[in-house]
Amino acid sequence: MNGTSGIISSALYAGMLILGIVIGLFIESYIARNRVESARELARKMEQEARASIEAENAKNKLRLQEELEEHRVTLENRFVGRQGELQKTERRLIQKESFLDHRSEQVELKDRELDDAEERVRQKGEALDVQRAAVETELHRIAELSRDEARTVVLDEAEKEARTRVGKMVGEIVHDAQLQADAKAAEIIATSIQRIASGYVGESTISVVPLPSEDWKGRIIGREGRNIRAFETLTGVDLLIDDTPEAVTLSAFNPIRREVARIALERLVADGRIHPAHIEQFVEEAEKQMDERVFNEGQQAANHVGISGLSDDLMRLMGRLKYRTSYGQNILAHSIEAAFIAANIASELKLPAGPAKRAAFLHDIGKAVDYEIEGSHAIIGSDILTKAGEPEQIAHAVAAHHSDTPMESVLDVIVQVADALSASRPGARRESVESYIKRLEKLEAIANSVPGIKKAFAIQAGRELRILVEPDEVNESLAAKIALDVARKVELEVSYPGQVKVTVVRETRYSEYAK
Repeated sequence: MNGTSGIISSALYAGMLILGIVIGLFIESYIARNRVESARELARKMEQEARASIEAENAKNKLRLQEELEEHRVTLENRFVGRQGELQKTERRLIQKESFLDHRSEQVELKDRELDDAEERVRQKGEALDVQRAAVETELHRIAELSRDEARTVVLDEAEKEARTRVGKMVGEIVHDAQLQADAKAAEIIATSIQRIASGYVGESTISVVPLPSEDWKGRIIGREGRNIRAFETLTGVDLLIDDTPEAVTLSAFNPIRREVARIALERLVADGRIHPAHIEQFVEEAEKQMDERVFNEGQQAANHVGISGLSDDLMRLMGRLKYRTSYGQNILAHSIEAAFIAANIASELKLPAGPAKRAAFLHDIGKAVDYEIEGSHAIIGSDILTKAGEPEQIAHAVAAHHSDTPMESVLDVIVQVADALSASRPGARRESVESYIKRLEKLEAIANSVPGIKKAFAIQAGRELRILVEPDEVNESLAAKIALDVARKVELEVSYPGQVKVTVVRETRYSEYAK
């Protein structure tokens, strides 16, 4: 019984052991399946994360590639633009070189023609030398028959002529060298002259005085920290002088139009009583408009007085500006009107149309309206203005030639020049008495006639030019230049005159024959 229970116990123990093993295996299999499933889930997650990471990396790489491509495209475009600019520069340089080569080709052709001309001149000079050699041989034959004293006289005459020629050449060279260094010295001389003797005239011609109600107004005109006076001077271009003159201020400027605008504006500001930069600008603009209307009306009235029509508004304004210009004390607009009537009378006496002469003489000084703004002779400036305004060519040329800046080509040119000289030289027209004027002309001619070799001398252009005629057989080209220099120096030392005197030496040979 005990043995049977032991077997049963052993069987139960074995069964339980097997059952435990089976259950352990089952549990272990279950756990393994769970682990496999977890590993699979983890693998799927890792795969998804890897795919997301790869996609993000691909997106970044794609964006970076796009940026690199864009940068590369911009770089290529910049290179293309730069290369295109270089090509354009190269093209311009090629065009310039082509133009330069064309110019050089023209110069070469011109040089060829000049060489041909020079060869022709050399040939002609050779022929002339042959003629001179024959003349010299003839002269030598004649001299061989001269006495000792006669030969000495001939040799001395030739030596004197040669010395004069050399002196003339040396003088020309010295004058040329002196002219290269004359600008600085001339500026110094002019500045010294202005400081010494020109203050009175400059004061009369360049200032205007504006009265004030009281001395307190000077402080109001200056303004806080000087802002009012700075604004006024900036807008008008005129210097405002607050000096010790009681109840008055001084306006100073070389431009008479600006000075008049400043005077009108300042008088209105004083009358209004409100002085500050905004009001100053307003009144200056109103004064400029008023001045523009005034000069237009002055020009229109002058044209109507003379009887001239068809002038443009711009020409009317320029002529009106001459109302505020003077020349040696003579009002230029009044001078233009007077010259117009003189020119019309001269043309009528010569049986020529009076209209063009009157028009050209009336407009002859129009360049003085802007000659302080544009460089050059007022005659040339006036001619350019008239040409641009559509005036006839003969009128513009007469204006350009009235001071001999351009050679005269017609009777109209001469009439305008004569009318200008007559109006300017009329006794009382300018600041010079008739007695001193006549004495100055006589002195100029006497100085010229005192120089050996001079045939005749004439003071023309109201004493502004000294025309000298010399004997061509006695005076050569170099000696003529020396005579002009000597006469000019004598005039500077011995004569007092306004402006400058032009000394012109004319050396010419004329041949005349009559057909019968």
